[in-house]
Amino acid sequence: MGEHAARLPDMAGGHRFFRRWRDNDLIRELYARLRTRLREVAGKKAEPSAAIIDSQSVKGDATVPARSRGYDAGKKINGRKRHIATDTLGFLLTVIVTAASVSDRDAGRDLLKALRERHRHIRLVWADSGYTGWLVSFAHAALALTVVKRSDDTTGFTVLPRRWCVERTFAWLIRSRRLARDYETRTDSAQALTWWAASITVTRRLARGGAPTSCRLSPATPAAA
Repeated sequence: MGEHAARLPDMAGGHRFFRRWRDNDLIRELYARLRTRLREVAGKKAEPSAAIIDSQSVKGDATVPARSRGYDAGKKINGRKRHIATDTLGFLLTVIVTAASVSDRDAGRDLLKALRERHRHIRLVWADSGYTGWLVSFAHAALALTVVKRSDDTTGFTVLPRRWCVERTFAWLIRSRRLARDYETRTDSAQALTWWAASITVTRRLARGGAPTSCRLSPATPAAA
């Protein structure tokens, strides 16, 4: 192929790098520093006081073992589910990956626990109707969980207050082809890849120097809580 032929990347070395950052939670730490910088650009405090939670089911590849995959009957998807919490600017605060069969309420309990452990200033959380019931009472001891519901007379797609923000975050994440389907044997690898994908958005935004749009009511309402 010649002296100057392109060399293939060192796949083993790249995977060692990924494992080291995954196992030591370094990618989450990197993202946290980038998020803090962008919150400062937007005129926000380093630590948020409010969050939005939601989930996204994705198909699992054959590499996803049976012990960590399931069937989401509502979305008709066999695979895994990403549960995330974002601040009011849409930046990730917490990520948990489960089998798609795990309900939002059950995963929401662990999600809220992790959120409070890492972000103790959080006092208010918004969620969709999948989180109604006992989870609202469970969260009440530490924070206020507010369920944002669709109006009964609403038909078709509609932008809902606060909830559109976390949906926008999912749209940012799914631009990464590696997240369009779950290929990971381990759920902690799937979580690490979510942090990596999220880092692409924030580094590009920092490079442009642009302040993110806050999520008070709708995309046309720039003010934030």
